[in-house]
Amino acid sequence: MLGNPWRRVAAGLVLCVVAALPAVARERVDLAAGWRFHRGDPAGAQLAYDVRPEVKQSADGKVADARPDEAVRTQAGAQDRVLKPWVLPSANPFIKDPAKRHRRPDGHPGSEVAFVQASFDDSGWQSVTLPHDWAAAGPFLETGPYGGMGRLQTWGPVWYRRALDIPATDKGRSLFLDVDGAMSYATVWLNGKLVGGWPYGYNSFRLDLTPWAQPGGANQLVIRLDNPPESARWYPGAGLYRKVWLTKTDPVHVAHWGTTVTTPKVSPQEATVVVEVRVDNDGAATARVDVLTEIFELDADGRPAGKAVAAAWKPQLDVPAQGQGAATMSLRIAKPRLWGPRPQQQPHRYLAVTRVTGKAGMLDRYETPFGIRTLRFDANTGLHVNGQPVKLQGVNLHHDLGALGAAFNVRAAERQIEIMQAMGSNAIRMSHNPPAREFLELTDRMGVLVVDEIFDSWERKKTPLDFHLIFPDWHEADLRSMLRRDRNHPSVIMWSIGNEVGEQYTDKAGAAIARRLHEITREEDATRPTTTAMNFAKSDMPLPAEVDLISLNYQGEGIRQDPEFIGTDRIRTPPQYPNFHAKFPDKLILSSETASAFSSRGVYLFPVAPANSSITRDGRGGDSKALQVSGYELYSVDFGSSADKVFAALDAHPYVAGEFVWTGFDYLGEPTPYYAARSSYSGIVDLAGFPKDRFYLYQSRWRPELPMAHLLPHWTWPERVGQVTPVHAFTSGDEAELFLNGRSLGKRRKAQGQYRLRWDDVVYEPGELKLQAWRDGKPWATASVATAGPAAALSLQADRSAIAADGSDLSFVTLRITDKQGRTVPRADARIRFSIEGAGDIVATDNGDATSFEPFPSTTRKAFSGQALAIVRGRAGAPARLVVRAQADGLAPAEITIHTQETR
Repeated sequence: MLGNPWRRVAAGLVLCVVAALPAVARERVDLAAGWRFHRGDPAGAQLAYDVRPEVKQSADGKVADARPDEAVRTQAGAQDRVLKPWVLPSANPFIKDPAKRHRRPDGHPGSEVAFVQASFDDSGWQSVTLPHDWAAAGPFLETGPYGGMGRLQTWGPVWYRRALDIPATDKGRSLFLDVDGAMSYATVWLNGKLVGGWPYGYNSFRLDLTPWAQPGGANQLVIRLDNPPESARWYPGAGLYRKVWLTKTDPVHVAHWGTTVTTPKVSPQEATVVVEVRVDNDGAATARVDVLTEIFELDADGRPAGKAVAAAWKPQLDVPAQGQGAATMSLRIAKPRLWGPRPQQQPHRYLAVTRVTGKAGMLDRYETPFGIRTLRFDANTGLHVNGQPVKLQGVNLHHDLGALGAAFNVRAAERQIEIMQAMGSNAIRMSHNPPAREFLELTDRMGVLVVDEIFDSWERKKTPLDFHLIFPDWHEADLRSMLRRDRNHPSVIMWSIGNEVGEQYTDKAGAAIARRLHEITREEDATRPTTTAMNFAKSDMPLPAEVDLISLNYQGEGIRQDPEFIGTDRIRTPPQYPNFHAKFPDKLILSSETASAFSSRGVYLFPVAPANSSITRDGRGGDSKALQVSGYELYSVDFGSSADKVFAALDAHPYVAGEFVWTGFDYLGEPTPYYAARSSYSGIVDLAGFPKDRFYLYQSRWRPELPMAHLLPHWTWPERVGQVTPVHAFTSGDEAELFLNGRSLGKRRKAQGQYRLRWDDVVYEPGELKLQAWRDGKPWATASVATAGPAAALSLQADRSAIAADGSDLSFVTLRITDKQGRTVPRADARIRFSIEGAGDIVATDNGDATSFEPFPSTTRKAFSGQALAIVRGRAGAPARLVVRAQADGLAPAEITIHTQETR
């Protein structure tokens, strides 16, 4: 053994740095650049993962809560050449029972295909940088049944090729390909040899390249994806849409996602931190190693601050050849800085740095960020974080980033979270799949609670070719891999093992699957509860008993309780909070999906529903010709409710821990109620990131301490002079008075169960509406809207005027069409021409209109409700002054300057 590099002192275990130890034992290379991309297989290639059921084109617009169907099972015959037997062994590290692990057949299918061979000339292929969503560029499919998947073609085989630099000095090291996300049915070859793959498009996965790599020689990496048609209920994305890495380690190294950090005892004086480290040995002989873990505080930027606050050492761990060993260490941190959700608490974080040393020195160095916090789930008082009650003010988010598609971008996701936090949201449910790794790094840093979800389907299908096809073979590996990747994130507070699964309908058989998934989850992480989102299962059914928490989709408020649904065959459910609370008095209840309300930003339709919640129909908030829904924020999907109705239900049942609204942002696909559109109507914020009026209704409830008031609709209605035009106000005050052109239209005071103030008899006349809100009898906030004049000019505003010149950072530039006084012209829809000068690019544009089929990369975009968006990126390594310009016929142009700066 190397001379002991650690010494014991009275204060605890302290590391003495040994100069002889190498500085780097693990390398992680970002494989973002250098890829060539191609759509379609070469002639004659037979590379299917498995035999898929035959699907005739099905109807679009399937009701979102339709009963999932029984799977159609197929089986490969002798005449079928499929890759499944060679891909299944990639799951083996996550299959607990050795008898159930897969044995790889001999041979390398696909090695004879031209695209796989190193000699193939791919110079004619498209050059791309990862993350890459090839489908997001369009064009949109304007006809046919494609609305559910966003009217973007995501299906069909595609190929990625890249030369891989593996120097001769890497000989003897273990080499891994780490894929953060690939949509979907990924198969990987290196130097013509089939390495393995992973079918589920949302999971991160690792493949061992070591047996096929040629250190010091040419290495050709090839990845084929084969996303099926009719495989999702929303836009799934396409391509290598998250990062891909080459990881290099000593044969003896910390295993993939090999650390587990728990905090079993936490008090203001001291926290006990338990670190379990799993060490892999890819070598041919047993390795004796020492394992040291030090803990550092992280600053707000995620950098270690100061000296280690704790350390522990596990000496002489024997790791068998081609096997694994585990070291468990207990550490104590005095006066711990706790992680908690904003704004009530602060998201303090720590970093565990683990070193593995052997005879020759340091073998590996592995970092694990984590947080110290306590969670308590009380059936009567809800969620408690660090002993403090925290009401869940949550939203559901799909994984696309609007005009950027599914290609993950840290700044775009950060902007989404910032907008949600400005509204008052403190929690996000990932619907309905694991997010990008970086997304959870953001929620950790920004102090957001997360429900991490794994499956939208189990064995029953929602679309003909969704992931029910692989669930029987892959559910254990998919679930364990998500849990191991995400379990050290303090922002993750619970695991959701399914969303509205078809097994809600199959009684004990469905409950047995839930039990299996629950057991797997508890084996990997016993510190967080399990749940599954239920839109059908009732309290007397067996499924809810199998999970730790009760998550209800829409059932709390009741589903389709309007008289017109009597006698229909759709789900009809009376309010269910009391039934579940009585049946499971010790289980916390949360509403995992609420509302599913609809609106189009800036669009107002008449008449206005007198009730506080209405289904959407023509003449009742909807316009099936224009494909728009009124922004009065009273309308919803048939099984949903307005925000007002949800608030009333939650207030009537205070034991409910809170809600997750469907949805925070509009998302691509699932454009209920109008499947001829491209994107949803359910967002509180539109696809471009512009808040709808509903944003301010939630803000008035979720940020009661914020003096705010908001009026709707806009007040530019030349065709409505003399007609009744209702005016509604959202405010955190308790009383308000409305004035039209200086005349009082009366005071309104919120009654119990009332969350907006309404003046439904206002007769339109041009001019100005003003609102004065009071709270506890004192002036609280004001708002106003005025009649706009003719469109005269363009205005640009950037969310950030300085960004990094790293080829990734973004500035979101909002365009407004204004009159001569600078007021937004609320129905202006001029066609805008964006341009940029300098070392940067306009990567996408949008306007938030669910019916817009202009491709996202287009620099020409019609405004919608007076606004449009341009997304600007600087070029890597080229600091510059960027000038973004906007022009439109007959309007004064605008420009804005954005500086890109070198990153440190």
